[in-house]
Amino acid sequence: MIRTRCTIATTLALALSLILGPSGAAAQSEPFFKGKTINLYIGFALGGTYDYYSRLVARFIGRHIPGNPTILVHSMPGAGSLQAANFLYAVAPKDGTALGMITQNAAIEEVLRSPGVQYRAAEFSWIGRVSGILEIHFTGKSAKAKTIHDVMEHETVVAGTGPGSPTEGYPKLLNALAGTKFKVISGYPGTTQGMLAMERGEVDGALTSWHTLNRTKQSWLKNRDITLLLQYGLARHRDVPDVPAMMELPRTPEAKHIFTFYLGNARIGRSLVATPGIPADRVKLLREAFAAMLNDPEFRAEIDKSQSEFDPAPGEQVQRFIEETANVPKDVADRAQAILRGR
Repeated sequence: MIRTRCTIATTLALALSLILGPSGAAAQSEPFFKGKTINLYIGFALGGTYDYYSRLVARFIGRHIPGNPTILVHSMPGAGSLQAANFLYAVAPKDGTALGMITQNAAIEEVLRSPGVQYRAAEFSWIGRVSGILEIHFTGKSAKAKTIHDVMEHETVVAGTGPGSPTEGYPKLLNALAGTKFKVISGYPGTTQGMLAMERGEVDGALTSWHTLNRTKQSWLKNRDITLLLQYGLARHRDVPDVPAMMELPRTPEAKHIFTFYLGNARIGRSLVATPGIPADRVKLLREAFAAMLNDPEFRAEIDKSQSEFDPAPGEQVQRFIEETANVPKDVADRAQAILRGR
């Protein structure tokens, strides 16, 4: 009886090896991403921090993903990156081969029931944050407004990059709750184009990150070609201690609650996101690869060389931030929506 069982087992093993071939077992254990291409979609135009950090991640993360897949970058600007967010949510493959960098306002826009939102932010697989971002509004030399208080006296035209972008959200909230007179000209594909519009005289001012200004527009700062009006944070950043922070302006408890809610987008910053529906073990693998990338000496050297902001957070933490925003009290969400949607 023992011999018969052994003979049957041997026969089955031989048959299986013939079906699989000599490398069948090895093939079964190969990493999922081996030989595959991961497409990384950028929700904003060339030149800004979304573009910079996305391309930096694309250069390094593949070496830390088992199987070393190829990473291809695609620009997909539109509607303040809501176009890319909707694509990742509903169209892109749900297997880990589609990543993106979308607006830090993704959860806020969902809470506000933005007409362009066709996703649920908490259902995305958030992989990790490269950095939180300090954003700043500024005006050019020809603008009447030289301080944020001047904007309360003079209409100040600023560039907007779409309804899902802080370039439009911040001015609307400030107009309603702090008495400013911003006028937003929408339709610019990115903050770089907004700054060009300011140079051409199409608008009085624009918004971008402190990193972008400090890295690409040092002559503006040195020659005082621009005036920094307001930084978007809970408190003044150590790099720009003379520029007022948004949270210094609320006149009422309601304004404070709404500003705090909207400023939560800075916690998301420049985060890498993947589609919903990816198997949990694969999400874990991507998060581990992201974490390993952050400690890659060559990656860190690139960050240091560019003097980029670097304030990373793990994917699990970013996921919690998103969920917290999605659960904001209804009265705060309703009031913010009324302001931002013009109702």
